[in-house]
Order: sequence, then C-alpha cells, then structure tokens
Amino acid sequence: MTDTTTLLTPKPLYVEVAELIRQRIYSRELEPGSWIDEMKMAEAFGISRTPLREALKVLAAEGLVTMKVRRGAYVTEVSEKDLRDVYHLLSLLESDAAATVAEQATAAQLEQLQRLHQELEAAVADADQFFRVNEAFHMQLLALCDNRFLSQVVADLRKVMKLNRHQSLFKRGRIEDSLQEHAAIVQALTQRNPATARQAMHTHFANGLAAAKNHPLPAA
Repeated sequence: MTDTTTLLTPKPLYVEVAELIRQRIYSRELEPGSWIDEMKMAEAFGISRTPLREALKVLAAEGLVTMKVRRGAYVTEVSEKDLRDVYHLLSLLESDAAATVAEQATAAQLEQLQRLHQELEAAVADADQFFRVNEAFHMQLLALCDNRFLSQVVADLRKVMKLNRHQSLFKRGRIEDSLQEHAAIVQALTQRNPATARQAMHTHFANGLAAAKNHPLPAA
C-alpha cells in the first residue's frame, strides 16, 4: 500500500517568495512604481537571488511587477487606462457569471452567497475584513459557474485590481454603497432574474471604477 503522504510535495521556494512579495505589494509596503532591490530583499528573506528572480517572473506574469531592461523589477503602477481596462473586463465576465448563477444555482448554493453577504454586513466597520469577504463573495459566485478558465482569468485580473481597489474602499461612503450594490445582486440572484443580476453586477463595477479613479491611492 502506498503512503499517500509521500505524494505530497512542498511548494517550490519561489512560489512562497512570490506570495510574500505579493502581500508586501498589496499592503503597500512596496509602493507602486518603487524599485525592488533584489540583493536587499534576498538578504532579508535569507535566500539566494535565483528563487527571488523566479518569484519576480511569476509576479510579472500576473501584472504586479514590471521588468525593465537593465533596470530591474518595479512594482507596477496602475494607470487610469489600466483601471478602465481591468474593470471593463471584470464587469463583462462577472455580469455574465451573475446571470448564469441566477439561472442555474441551487438553493443551497444561493444560501452560500447570502451567508457571505451577511458577513459583509457584519464587516462594514472594518475595511480590511470587508475587502476580504467582498473578494470571497465574488470568487464564490464565479465558482458556482463551474468554469475554471473563467475563475482563473478573473483571479488574475483581480490581482492587478488590488493595486488600487482596496484603497478605494476608504472613500467616504464607498463601503456602504458597495454593500447596497451587493444586496441588489443577491436579491436578483435569489429572485432568479438573470437580466437584473447582470445589470446589478454591471452597476457594481461601474461604481467601483468611479471610486477607484476619483480617489487615487494615498501615501502609506
């Protein structure tokens, strides 16, 4: 009998390093446009520069890091056009997903989304927690479409959106507005109304883009 534990392998070092850097970017410990000092970072992590460079390649593929010839790696700066492009694609994909879920989700699956919405309501005074639950809601909705390609594309787009999205929640009243928009989405889903669910999700992203454009990232 084969011991299944022997089949489990730890994550490659560069994957773990990529996650560490990713979190530093999201927390703005590494700010948009800042140069990544490979030597200093490798020393801080206690690793060689080889896994660090592999990690930076992963982050560059995700759009979080920009590699410049003979200049090294920089944290990506998100332009207004970048935001428009990302939000446009997310709006198209997630609006379609909302319509699909309204048509096909089981009652138990819709209850999962309702519970996440209740968690959102409970997190209204905590922007960090609100952001985490908000993302969980959207990714769960996508999971209900049972399309792994859709989920992967959206996950990658959301990594870029995080360079700006989190801070846009700090706009006065944005969390409350976002919560109302989520309520409209959930209502449309539970009423099994694909057209309304699609429009509610579209409105959610349109308002999110407006908040992100009008309230750029503040200094850390």
